[in-house]
Amino acid sequence: MVRLQGPFQIIRTDRRAYLLVNAFVYGTLLLGLALGALFPNLHAARTASFANGSQGALVEKVFTHPWVFGGIIFLVNVFPTALLLITIPSLVIPFAGLAVFAVKTFDLGLTLAPVDRTTALTLIPHSLTLLIEFQAYVLVMFGAYLLGRSWLRPATVDVTTHREGYACGLRLLGCLWRPALALFVVGATYEAFEIYFLVPRVLGVAHG
Repeated sequence: MVRLQGPFQIIRTDRRAYLLVNAFVYGTLLLGLALGALFPNLHAARTASFANGSQGALVEKVFTHPWVFGGIIFLVNVFPTALLLITIPSLVIPFAGLAVFAVKTFDLGLTLAPVDRTTALTLIPHSLTLLIEFQAYVLVMFGAYLLGRSWLRPATVDVTTHREGYACGLRLLGCLWRPALALFVVGATYEAFEIYFLVPRVLGVAHG
């Protein structure tokens, strides 16, 4: 049975898989950004859908309260996204969360696409938010991948049964959730700071 490891040791042990998950997640995001920029109608449809949806209404309600806004960002990133889209599907079907989150990532890329000067300038400070928060998603996705691999191929974690492999995979996933949560906190804090303080200054300088 695989020994309990820290998150950095897990990454070092399966560095190639970790890098592939990074390439998959950030590549899907960049693809969405590129297609949204090339086809502005797609971007317009997605932004309209977001604005008219429940998340858009929630953002509008709390937008005047920066730290409440940051807290909402954290909760949305953790529960509806990392937990419901990535983790829970992967607990039932191996690797299912990877496919589900890929669709979400592509959709977000369409929504954030730099279709004009304002959205392009906004992406300058927001790119750090994307880097931080999506690294948190990468860690959860990597954990979901290790869970699926351990479940289907127990020998990769030095056990013999699928049940034991599943249990080992759960431990690996849980271990990777810890740094992911820390990154979600950092990302939500920076995103609130960015939206309230950096973006207005970037746009103000550009239009000044």
